[in-house]
Amino acid sequence: MTEKDIKQLLEKQRKFYKSGATIPVNFRIEQLKKLYSAIKLYENEIADALLADLGKSRYEGFMCEIGMALSEISYMLRHVKRFSKKKAVRTPLAQFPSKSYTKAIPYGNTLIMSPWNYPFLLTIDPLANAIAAGNTAILKPSAYSPETSKIIEKIVSECFADEYVAVVTGGRAENAALLEQKFDFVFFTGSQSVGREVLRHTAEHLTPAVLELGGKSPCIVEADANIKLAAKRIVFGKFLNCGQTCVAPDYILCEKTVKDKFLSEVINEIKKQYGENALQNEAYGKIINQKHFERLCGLINRDKVAFGGESDADLLKIAPTVMDNVTESDAVMGEEIFGPIMPILTYDDFDTMIDSLKEKQKPLALYLFSSNKKHIKRVTEELSYGGGCINDVIIHLATSNMGFGGVGESGMGAYHGKVGFDAFSHSKSVVHKKTWLDLPMRYQPYRGGLREKLLHFFLK
Repeated sequence: MTEKDIKQLLEKQRKFYKSGATIPVNFRIEQLKKLYSAIKLYENEIADALLADLGKSRYEGFMCEIGMALSEISYMLRHVKRFSKKKAVRTPLAQFPSKSYTKAIPYGNTLIMSPWNYPFLLTIDPLANAIAAGNTAILKPSAYSPETSKIIEKIVSECFADEYVAVVTGGRAENAALLEQKFDFVFFTGSQSVGREVLRHTAEHLTPAVLELGGKSPCIVEADANIKLAAKRIVFGKFLNCGQTCVAPDYILCEKTVKDKFLSEVINEIKKQYGENALQNEAYGKIINQKHFERLCGLINRDKVAFGGESDADLLKIAPTVMDNVTESDAVMGEEIFGPIMPILTYDDFDTMIDSLKEKQKPLALYLFSSNKKHIKRVTEELSYGGGCINDVIIHLATSNMGFGGVGESGMGAYHGKVGFDAFSHSKSVVHKKTWLDLPMRYQPYRGGLREKLLHFFLK
């Protein structure tokens, strides 16, 4: 699609939004129902696309993408009427007689740019929020997951007129053309480097944006943790989708006294969950493309591999890999891994380790395996990160009842459920003043006496 085509598409959406067609809540509900039904209808095709792009099994595709997208739409269908109602707030006595309220108003024409690692979920989830809030939307899925982009385009074109919701496919040229346009709101999920570019463009138009980025998310394992269970849960979260998950534990900070035990349990769990040869496991996915495959292989220090390390360039597969005796100077610690490599670092002193984390960039997620209440309190209160879990990993994003988002270098803004509805809405404040009484204190000429006494009475 050319820049001219994109401009024309956006103009059509502007005209449609200005008609007021997206505002009625019943209209929004009908569109969400259409989307839900279409996903159910094409569930097998979506699963096939996820298998083709990322090697995801049907089970994992439903658990981590299709099912979660359906869950978010269902949540919006149950709550959108309540979210859309005006909410009364207390009116100061000085404004008597009047009523005050806030009302969620859609931003208008929105752009949703989604990544390749969860290409279906991270397109449909924010779309459900955008529709529920009453916006139009242009979707830009990643060029790295073409099969999923095709089925998304098919679903959207069958459900909606392009003046309401449309899909723009393509690569960098289309991304650049979209970012040159003036939208009312931009929602982006992806890398920090591209996020900076998105924010630079939105700043030129003073366009509000939500950025869901990433970073190196630490996972702390203390000596008093349930080491066996910790290993089981960490292996699941680290190697899900071949580690290509923005909230995957990026690296392990293990208390030195239990490192050997933890390493042993991790190796046992990898064998249990993925088999003796994960490269032959059909339910174990693949790296998205050759470029990322080669980047990940370059992060593996063969001298420090404690388990795994095997790869298949033809299949774009890298076995679950554990690296031991890793230090901050290793290449694997110099960037977000975003792949099936688990570096294990150790610490001796909890306080020193916490202080060192405070000096790092704010991660998208942080995980702590511990039974020490004081330590749990310190981690949750003193460290800044997008979100996380105590004694588990990644599951904090699998709910519509909490917002999900980053902070600092890992992003800005949040979505999911009510928080997602709010992200795609402007909360408008309104005072509805009555006309049967008009208090005189605010009008000139200003003078003392009774007026001044009344002014002090109302405002103190």
